[in-house]
Amino acid sequence: MGSARFSVAFVWIAVLIFASANSIVLLLFQLGAENLVMGRNPISFCNVLFVGNLVATTTLYIVYRKQWTREAVGKLSRSDWISIVFLAGLTGAVSPAVIFLALENTTVTNVILIGRIEPFVLLGLSFFVLKENADFWSILGAVICFIGVVVAFAAEAAMFGVMFGKGELYAALGAVLAAVGIVVSKVRLQSIPLGIFTVARTGLGAAVFFVVVLYLFDWVHFIDVFAPFLWQWMLVYGALIVVGGQFFWLTGIKTARTSDVSLASSFTPIAGVGFAFLLLGERPGTPILIGGAIIVLGIAVGQYGKWRAQQREKKAKLSMSDTLECEGQVSFKGV
Repeated sequence: MGSARFSVAFVWIAVLIFASANSIVLLLFQLGAENLVMGRNPISFCNVLFVGNLVATTTLYIVYRKQWTREAVGKLSRSDWISIVFLAGLTGAVSPAVIFLALENTTVTNVILIGRIEPFVLLGLSFFVLKENADFWSILGAVICFIGVVVAFAAEAAMFGVMFGKGELYAALGAVLAAVGIVVSKVRLQSIPLGIFTVARTGLGAAVFFVVVLYLFDWVHFIDVFAPFLWQWMLVYGALIVVGGQFFWLTGIKTARTSDVSLASSFTPIAGVGFAFLLLGERPGTPILIGGAIIVLGIAVGQYGKWRAQQREKKAKLSMSDTLECEGQVSFKGV
């Protein structure tokens, strides 16, 4: 019983850490803008994503090193590796890059709220691609969350003339890409150990991102990647978000019940808006509060459905599929 309580506590700590990730990243961008290196921001999104993924890869390998045996790696087929590389590019490079672009063009609160369309997109993809029939409560909860997002921005546009801009589009695209990544993972990665997949996805994601930036732009985007000021803060960021978050998350989900993990994960948008207020001073206006209340209602409805399912199935541990779905609820985890 005591172990179970600790597991739930660890999951909640991890969710709070991940909820702060968007705000902390934006704080780092602002800090870099105040400490330019020859007129350049050393804490650019390119540097944060690349260095952050390197720190994450090292951390995750330490956690999962026992799974990285020659025998386990040798069992992976060419198709498995193609899937891992594809997902590394999608969820380890493209999706977080799009989220960073969103943070550069709109508020953290808007990014978090728009991210709530992900369950709605995920349900649709699961139905059409995986032929999964979602239960009534999950569908209703996802629809209510989607309505909440629409209401928030429609009311904001009506009251203040604020349009759905580039940052909001990036946030929506990031949510869609994350949902696609989860669906592809369910289809292709059920036979791959979670530790091997997680480490390979993060490490290859850093490599893919590095190559894409060099191909599309120029090496000058990484000119400050070894700047002492960058690494000084990336070590703090890595210790807080990457190492701390991953440690509590991976330790907690080992023995926590799926329902407990799902409930904690659903709290992410609320905590994220709270951190945006505390760390960045972003005060959500009336439209955001109205839309946020509808989203909370949608989350509650979805959680009720999951609770009912848990009562029927009595599952105690997370499967690979459950873990990926909970990661989707947590959304951006710093890397």
